Amino acid sequence: MINHDDALKAVASSLDRPSAARIYDYFIGGNTHYAIDRDFAEKVRARLPLMGEYCLTSRQFLGRAIRQCVREGIRQFVDVGSGLPTAGNVHEVADDTSPRLDTRVLYIDNEPIALAHSTLLLADTADPERHHAIAADFLQPDDLWERVKASDLIDVREPIALVVNAVMHFVKDEQDPDRLLEFYRARLAPGSLLVLSQMTNENPVNEDERQALLDLLEYYETTTNPGFLRTMAEFERFFGDWPLLEPGLVYAPAWHPDEHTVFAGSPSESRVIGGVARKP
Repeated sequence: MINHDDALKAVASSLDRPSAARIYDYFIGGNTHYAIDRDFAEKVRARLPLMGEYCLTSRQFLGRAIRQCVREGIRQFVDVGSGLPTAGNVHEVADDTSPRLDTRVLYIDNEPIALAHSTLLLADTADPERHHAIAADFLQPDDLWERVKASDLIDVREPIALVVNAVMHFVKDEQDPDRLLEFYRARLAPGSLLVLSQMTNENPVNEDERQALLDLLEYYETTTNPGFLRTMAEFERFFGDWPLLEPGLVYAPAWHPDEHTVFAGSPSESRVIGGVARKP
């Protein structure tokens, strides 16, 4: 964890480009964003009017998945690409689901600004004995896993929920996501759960939406995290041969919806797919 002064310096030096983490925070109603992020977000919203609802879909899926992981007996969470602490953090959902306060959460992000904000914001809601944030890069799996083991928070010999939520659309195929997921799956103990979601370009409703999704990728080339969309068939391979929990890989609103789920009546409009798989 970086110290408070360094965190403030990192935030101040990050305002030359929109931050993907802060844009997401803006779209889901958070408070950690700046004019450059809001201006970019509104440019995106003008082209994709439901972009805020898509981001909220991802966040809601995360909450429902964490609750299910706790019900499945998981007490350790590694949230890779965790972004900014905001409403519905993994540790808050886990603690709400398991009032015994016996869960542990390790947040990991490679974006200095996300870690900086974590340093500033987690202090308000986190238990320092059970909730840590560290810097590591999903694209550098050996280093990331060594940092997980060195955290003194996660016991890699026991089941873990590895959470990679709303991240894979920032990993292009040329970055070899298959190798990355194979590495992480191999290191998780039997009984572990893998939580994955991303935005999809599956079955656009018309030519305008197809072009709007292409425009979205072009816009994100100017941010801290360029994007890459996938169909369900292209995404499902990231679970390997692990069996998926019911209802499988689906549009995120169809994954155990509750009374708060946006797009519950029309999941395919959400542009977000997700699932949870268990290591045999």
